[in-house]
Amino acid sequence: MEKPTVLVTGANKGLGRAIVERLAAEGATVWLGSRDRARGRAAVDELTAAGNDVRLLELDVADDAGVARAATELAEQTGRLDALVNNAGLAFDWSTPPSQEPLSRIKAIYEVNLFGAIRVTQAFLPLLRKAPSANVVMVSSMSGSLTAGIDRSSEFYRINQLGYNSSKTALNAVVVAFAKELQPLGIRVNAVEPGWVSTDMNEHRGPVTPAQAAVLPARLALLDKDGPTGCFHGGDGLRPW
Repeated sequence: MEKPTVLVTGANKGLGRAIVERLAAEGATVWLGSRDRARGRAAVDELTAAGNDVRLLELDVADDAGVARAATELAEQTGRLDALVNNAGLAFDWSTPPSQEPLSRIKAIYEVNLFGAIRVTQAFLPLLRKAPSANVVMVSSMSGSLTAGIDRSSEFYRINQLGYNSSKTALNAVVVAFAKELQPLGIRVNAVEPGWVSTDMNEHRGPVTPAQAAVLPARLALLDKDGPTGCFHGGDGLRPW
């Protein structure tokens, strides 16, 4: 069988890099998407030195022209894409109340977390269509769950960050929309909540390591044709929207 081909965005460090490493260990050829070419090259060199089939794709998810160039470049290297993992994300401090969060900062978060995922999915859809069975994985968060956000007993009730939380809520709606459109084409689209991962985004306060958090996104990226679509997955089952 041919090796599956996968693209992971925002992957030169943290969770994205761990997802790349996990997928490569599962036998996939993985393109590591990185906004910064130098940092991406350093990550790819380290991963390939360890025996992984990992390649660099310069990709800024917030740049229309850059995403289009990346899609063209990847199409020149492979005839299909079996999976796309939209992992690139942005957040600022978690203590600013919604009434004081600058609109410019909210827009910057949406440009990456929401519009970036839409932009990349649309640009790489022609390659996903060429796969016999493909997966799109959106890395979401329980911070975006409306059910958890209004549940006073939930640990996510106290996380009231306007820009980040609402961007993930919107991303979950995007998952549903894409899933309904693409299911007849054999393309599954799912959201995943990897847990509170120790990353630069939260100053490494999360108790879950990137390697631990990468297991579920990688599994969803490699689902077969009978796998679920239009779902919000967590480590111990489905999550509430």
